[in-house]
Amino acid sequence: MKIIIVGGGQVGGYIASLLLKNNHQVTVIENKDRSLETLKKNGLNKDCILVGDGTDALVLEKAGIMQCNALVCATGTDEANLTAAMMGKFEYDVPKVIARVNNPRNSWLFNEGMGVDVKINQADIIGHMIADEMNYRSIMTLMRLSKGDYSIVRVRVDYHSPNANKTIAQLQLPAQAVLIAIYEEDSLIIPHGETMIRPGQSILAFANEEAMKELNRIFGSDASV
Repeated sequence: MKIIIVGGGQVGGYIASLLLKNNHQVTVIENKDRSLETLKKNGLNKDCILVGDGTDALVLEKAGIMQCNALVCATGTDEANLTAAMMGKFEYDVPKVIARVNNPRNSWLFNEGMGVDVKINQADIIGHMIADEMNYRSIMTLMRLSKGDYSIVRVRVDYHSPNANKTIAQLQLPAQAVLIAIYEEDSLIIPHGETMIRPGQSILAFANEEAMKELNRIFGSDASV
């Protein structure tokens, strides 16, 4: 996929490195000298860096926005991210526009009407992670989706859970939860009905708030079926 990232700061640079490792074609637009130097020091190829303003139509076109599959707006200012998002969606019809929310008070602006398909609200994610750590012994939120109350969560199977060493088919999983993958040491397992749940495993799941509570009960130490 061809992906353009507007903003080459700490967040944009990390996203770029991650995408490049996964063999995507990436162009980072940045105009601040310090950020440009950091990108180069972190090993980003100069062919992946375009010096300029990501809210400038000529710069976006030079980056190849008319052929890109996704636009990531990751600057440190919400105004720039919204401007780039609207240009990408409404001027160039980019299929997927993802925007970073810096100020939580501006979160309501990041919607489809403003050209944003997916918003990443860091404060909201961190807040939910802290709340989860306080409320759920077994669950950590990895990503909260911008629509609805669904999240991608990591569930740890407690060593004292009575549901450990049972197959998925034997568990009464909540209807509003889907198990995506199971991690055990360095291996990844795609779960199915006969997959055995073992203590100490980490389970990647898609669930809403109520289902998260139920998953915590099922895989926690005081679970009962």
